[in-house]
Amino acid sequence: MIVTPLDSAVLDSKEQYVFYHKMIDFTLKELITAVQAKHILSQQEILLFKQYTDLLLYSIEAMRVKYMYDDEENMKVDLTDSSFPNYLEFRYLFNDLELREEFLTKLTDIDILKDEFLDTLMRKKEPISKRKLFQAASIVYYTSAKKEYIFNRFVQGKIIAAPQGSPAEHLVSWSFYDVTHNRPFVCYMYFNYDGRDVNSYKDEIYSVLKNTSDREMNLDTMAYAIDKRLPKVLPKLIKRIDLGPIHNVFAKDENEITHAILDGIAKKDIPLESFVVSFKVDELVSKSEFKEGSFFSKQTFQKWASPFRQRYVFAPHRIIQLLYNKTPEIINKLAIPPVQVSDLKIKK
Repeated sequence: MIVTPLDSAVLDSKEQYVFYHKMIDFTLKELITAVQAKHILSQQEILLFKQYTDLLLYSIEAMRVKYMYDDEENMKVDLTDSSFPNYLEFRYLFNDLELREEFLTKLTDIDILKDEFLDTLMRKKEPISKRKLFQAASIVYYTSAKKEYIFNRFVQGKIIAAPQGSPAEHLVSWSFYDVTHNRPFVCYMYFNYDGRDVNSYKDEIYSVLKNTSDREMNLDTMAYAIDKRLPKVLPKLIKRIDLGPIHNVFAKDENEITHAILDGIAKKDIPLESFVVSFKVDELVSKSEFKEGSFFSKQTFQKWASPFRQRYVFAPHRIIQLLYNKTPEIINKLAIPPVQVSDLKIKK
């Protein structure tokens, strides 16, 4: 692997693309199932979380198709505390699909390409050249990938009624891809609205969230910015999920779990496809309210409790045993014991 200034590794073979995509797809689907089974998030939060991860998986699959037979460009995977694609890869996807029609006019007609494939395989008895395979992959990419399903740097969810028993009347979610960590985050805010119809104020809410809460920061700093800029919104609970890193053979960082995984793979104690998913949930709860300002223009603000973080780890049984032996101090600080998920099986 070639290390770039962006702390990234280049995936430079078809085998690597297949292996990497299968690993990310498998780990995220196992994570969703396990989080739901352990009731780490509410049912509504799980549904929203799955929608954001679906966008993420769709984008990574589009990257796989895009780069599969491309000899000139390679997909970059972040090596440091992530194992997700570098954030620029999502931007490249979005930019490509903005010019979709222009690219399609430059590609070989699909019927002509089919005839060439059949002639090469059936008459000439030769393998398809990489150049032709790349042309075919490009046609699949530009005809099937949809811009609206690409995980953008900021993804806004709709304002919905909060489920019964929630700390407030309304719930809004959003997700962002932090450019420093190269990891996705998912946020939820439960809030009350000081007005008749919250939908009449939704544009202001969406704008403030995008401008104040599109990167990883102290949760109380985020909460204060939202509270101050949205006088009609009374936040009661803000929850943020930090999805990752996914510790595996692609990672290269100072994290103790990553070192344990890489050491175990190097010594052949665990298979190459071994992984651990780190998962953090930060919560900030409003304790009470206070008013500030002049007599004629007072605004209600929240008094927040201290931010509360819970850490979780998800891994197959064999890897959990390894972590108990290699990183007991980390395991002891988790919210619950490591959650067991299925093994990833890669055909040899």
